[in-house]
Amino acid sequence: MTEPTNSTSTPPAAAAQTTAVDLKTLTHVAYALFAIGILSMGVFGAAAVAAVILLFVKRADAAGTVYALHFDWLLYTFWWGALWFAVSALATLVHIGWAGVAATGIWVIYRLIKGWLALFEARVID
Repeated sequence: MTEPTNSTSTPPAAAAQTTAVDLKTLTHVAYALFAIGILSMGVFGAAAVAAVILLFVKRADAAGTVYALHFDWLLYTFWWGALWFAVSALATLVHIGWAGVAATGIWVIYRLIKGWLALFEARVID
């Protein structure tokens, strides 16, 4: 006997395309949340944390896709940025950390722009 087919079911190719669109949308949302958190100078820092949580939750779904590289790019940027912001903040206690804060901010914004532009152009981040 053959299995009855459901005419409303999604074909496998369409299902894969739907997943890709969902991952693309989620990646844009993660970039947007991260940008809000950074560009607000920490006022909306919870948005950047929400982006990181979103990236960790959906990381397994993105494995093996071009979006996995974007996930890794944003997570790398977040954790290294957090580390260098913390080190620079400690250094401000002896009045030498402001340059580090500025340099880290510029680096994080650069990586955010570079990654988001690559996503818009459907390119792999190098």
